[in-house]
Amino acid sequence: MATIVFYILGAIAIVATLLSITRNNPVHAVIYLVNSLFALALLFYLLGAPLVAAWEVIIYAGAIMVLFLFIIMMLELAPGKKADRFGPGWAQWLPILLLAVALGACTLLLTGLDSAGAEGVPRWYATPRDFGYTLFKEYALAVEIVSFQLLFAAVGAFYVGKPERKKRARGGV
Repeated sequence: MATIVFYILGAIAIVATLLSITRNNPVHAVIYLVNSLFALALLFYLLGAPLVAAWEVIIYAGAIMVLFLFIIMMLELAPGKKADRFGPGWAQWLPILLLAVALGACTLLLTGLDSAGAEGVPRWYATPRDFGYTLFKEYALAVEIVSFQLLFAAVGAFYVGKPERKKRARGGV
C-alpha cells in the first residue's frame, strides 16, 4: 500500500510542477507549486523523515511561497493577454481541486498506515537536536550564505519593482 501511495504522490508532484511552470498567471503558478511541495513533504514523511517533511511545509510551502507572493504583488505582475488553457469558471479550478483531493486522500492513507510504528526507528534516524547541531555547527557558513542570498533577492526585487518615475526623481538611470 505504501508503494502505491509513493507513486501517487510522485505523480502529483510531477503534475503540479508541470502545471506550475506552464501557467500564465503567476499566482496560479505559486498555488500549483505549493501543491507540489506538499506532495514532496508527504513523500519525505513516507520515507521516514518527518522532520524534513515538517520543514518542507513550514519553510518552503509556507515562508518561501509567501515571499514569492509578496514579490509578485510588489512587482504587480499581471497574467498575459491570452487566456489560460482551461478557460474561465470552474474548469480553471478543476486541476487544483483534483490535486488537492488526491493530496488529502494520500494524507489520510498515510495517517492510517503508520509505517514507522511497525518497523521501528531506522538506524540512520537523526534527532532534531543532532540535525540542528550539525546544521549550525558544521554548515554555519552555508546557512549564512543562503540567508544573504535571500536578502539580496528581496532587495533586488524591491529595486526592480520601483516605478520609473521614482527612479528618475532620485537620480537613478
